[in-house]
Amino acid sequence: MAKTLITGATGGLGSAVATFLKNKTAVENIAVLVRDTQGEKARQFRAEGFDVRRGDYNDPASLAAAFQGIEVLYFVSGSDVHARLPQHQNVVNAAKAAGVKHILYTSTVRKDESSAAPLHLVVHAHAQTEKWIQESGLPYTLLRHNLYAEVVPLFLGTKEQLLQSKTVYQPTGHGKTAFVPRQDFAEAEANILANPQPHVNKTYEFNGSEAITFAQVAEILSEITGEKIAYVSPDAKEFEQTLAGHGVPAPIVALVSSFGQGIANGEFDHKTNDLEKVLGRKTTPAAEVIKQAYK
Repeated sequence: MAKTLITGATGGLGSAVATFLKNKTAVENIAVLVRDTQGEKARQFRAEGFDVRRGDYNDPASLAAAFQGIEVLYFVSGSDVHARLPQHQNVVNAAKAAGVKHILYTSTVRKDESSAAPLHLVVHAHAQTEKWIQESGLPYTLLRHNLYAEVVPLFLGTKEQLLQSKTVYQPTGHGKTAFVPRQDFAEAEANILANPQPHVNKTYEFNGSEAITFAQVAEILSEITGEKIAYVSPDAKEFEQTLAGHGVPAPIVALVSSFGQGIANGEFDHKTNDLEKVLGRKTTPAAEVIKQAYK
């Protein structure tokens, strides 16, 4: 197998991909990119036999060194939505300069790429990164993710907060989301990394096998908690004012609101079986992730 580098290796997705891939190929074929080579996670990777390399998306020189000898690059998108564009350009430029043979990028599904769309900031960065990768001439695989099922508890708060309000309060209207648990993304993408050649210059939409509304999320939560959980969908302005009134920081209010509006607009209501084909099975229901968070 070609030498593969997994970026974002201390995060939930990158770490899970490394673990799945280790079970499919010799660990010496796998390098992981970390910002702190002496951190606990890095030490754990090293103990397991991974090739641990230091790299920071903000530091082109570190990427140039880390990408040496790498044939396949698994490029996890940056978590700072405001810094993504320059960071991602650094990664693509470094990959091309280092002679990487194949780049796989974790992008996003979308329907509206206009500047007026609620999720324009997020979508634009992903679309631009895809364009840079394609223009680089590098063989690529674009992995467009639907929303992680794990964002549901992030949007709704703790079990204690939920039981206090007994309400799912989100500006998501009747919009459906084909949620995917992080582990399903990781397993599928490790499958691709284990044999990447058939996936060269392909774009995949990775959606869950079922799409659900937040009204259905409220029903799931009612079953889990044994309490009647209502669903209320305010307009965006009311939602933002309510959260601000509860002391939620403005950047978080803006982010959650934009995703809620995106869901209401159908941004995540996609029906493809790309992920099922790569996994060889249906995706794990979002209800299982929600159950783990609120049991």
